[in-house]
Amino acid sequence: MNQIRPGRPAVAPRPVAAAPTRTRVAPLPPAPRTRVAPPQARRRPRAVRVLPGPRTRVAPRLLAPLLTLLLALGSFLAAAPAALAVDAGVRSVARALRADPVYVDPAMRAEFSKAGERALERRIEDGDRAVFVAVLPSGSRAGQLLDELRQSTGIAGVYAVRLGETLHARADDTVLAADTVRRAVSAVRAQALPRQLDAFVRLTLRSARGAAPASWGLAEDDDSPLVPALLASGAFVLVLAGTWAVLRRRRSRRERAHADVLDKLRAAAEEDLAAFTEQLEGLDFHPAEPGADDTRRADHERALDALDQARSLLAAVRAPAGLRAVTRALEEGGHSLATLRARRAGVPVPDRRPPCFFDPGHGPSALDVTWAPPGAAPRPVPVCAADAALLRAGGPPAVRTVPTVLGRRPYWEADPAWWGPWATGWYGEDLAPTLLTGTPLAAGLPHHAPA
Repeated sequence: MNQIRPGRPAVAPRPVAAAPTRTRVAPLPPAPRTRVAPPQARRRPRAVRVLPGPRTRVAPRLLAPLLTLLLALGSFLAAAPAALAVDAGVRSVARALRADPVYVDPAMRAEFSKAGERALERRIEDGDRAVFVAVLPSGSRAGQLLDELRQSTGIAGVYAVRLGETLHARADDTVLAADTVRRAVSAVRAQALPRQLDAFVRLTLRSARGAAPASWGLAEDDDSPLVPALLASGAFVLVLAGTWAVLRRRRSRRERAHADVLDKLRAAAEEDLAAFTEQLEGLDFHPAEPGADDTRRADHERALDALDQARSLLAAVRAPAGLRAVTRALEEGGHSLATLRARRAGVPVPDRRPPCFFDPGHGPSALDVTWAPPGAAPRPVPVCAADAALLRAGGPPAVRTVPTVLGRRPYWEADPAWWGPWATGWYGEDLAPTLLTGTPLAAGLPHHAPA
């Protein structure tokens, strides 16, 4: 008997089939017999027993990578459901924020009522800025959550998340400067819901740029089977009509808000005209008075022309940009008045200087002083003699205030989209950003570089 050696494949011997039953026929001579194997015998050879060879050991150096791979796979499978749940939660919040500016998690409803949510939504929509607010339970990492919300919504804006007891916020640089967001969060940190969120929204609305997303007010319900059913039944016309009504209402609201702010801008320009008229009349110059010469009369004539030009330009203002020409004409007239005043007093004609920083209606400045707006770096600003005396005495200067969403505030805290042209008319597009760096108004000025 042959033995199969270890390490070599076994060769099966040719199967031998059983001989078929033979039938003898008498009259015929015996024919040669051929052994034929049955078909089954060809297809199913008998199993051959293989003698066991020596055992092969798995190399120990292969066990460590194998175990590491198995552990990593197990960790991934265990963490996958949680990651998917977080992803789904962020997408759900983002979908809600694309439809409305405020989202309140059901677990936080006891701290933030539906009435408070609707009031905050109305404030944001009336401000017409992309400000998003989410009230969520604690447990998430704020920075990662804010980034995921911004990425999921796909809308540039200001994002505020109240996680448990703490407020976190972030904004796109094109909408609001990072230092302005940080100051707003710090200013309201000690307040409680819902007052905290209302105060934060007020502070950011006055400085944020851009406009509210058009998707607000249009419900997003991607998972609802009602939308396909309505489309299948021909309700597209109703949806289109509803969308048109919402957009028309929103446009009407924006037009009313635009007209209201434009009225306030015109009122502020009227105050500037009144102040300049008072200065011109207070000078009490007459072209035929003793000592009047052609140079004085020319100064007086230029001042009168500037006043008339400012009045006609103001009457034609239909947008904030139109105020730039109005205040530029008043600045020209102020310089003519200062020149006429010096000629009558017999003193050297002053150099051309920008208007007083604290109130351009004070007229051309007399000197520069170092001053810093709240939260910004000190810088030299031009001031009139009266304000310089107030600062030397330790008192506050006579600051020009304008109407804002927080009431009357210094003009450098006003909305740059509305009051930027007014300021650049006084100081020019090159000087205004330098003087106002670090203030909310500077964010919307041309050539502005963040502080």
